[in-house]
Amino acid sequence: MQKKVLVVEDDSKMRRVLVDELKKNNFVVIEAENGQEGLETALKDQPDLILLDITMPVMDGLTMLNKLREEEGGKKVQVIVLTNSGDLGKIAEAVERGICSYLVKSDITTEDLVGRVKKFLE
Repeated sequence: MQKKVLVVEDDSKMRRVLVDELKKNNFVVIEAENGQEGLETALKDQPDLILLDITMPVMDGLTMLNKLREEEGGKKVQVIVLTNSGDLGKIAEAVERGICSYLVKSDITTEDLVGRVKKFLE
């Protein structure tokens, strides 16, 4: 069965690259452009893994992550934070919320990212 990945990213070009790369690797991909939309989509569609940006309009990624973890359907979903922020406070907060990885966009290729997604979904 194909695994479902939710991409929550406000940058439309970045989101398109991620979505296309994941689809090429046989994932079912759903997308959201801010944390509010991401939270609603995650609770409705129950993805196997979420790629989550931190800095977004409407609702930022950490707020989304906190609200997701409060919901029964969001306690166990795997989350990879993918951001440009190297803010140690935000990293620590995300880790406390049970993310499986924290990646800085400029430090990783899409191939590396897909490899990590596959690893966490095995």
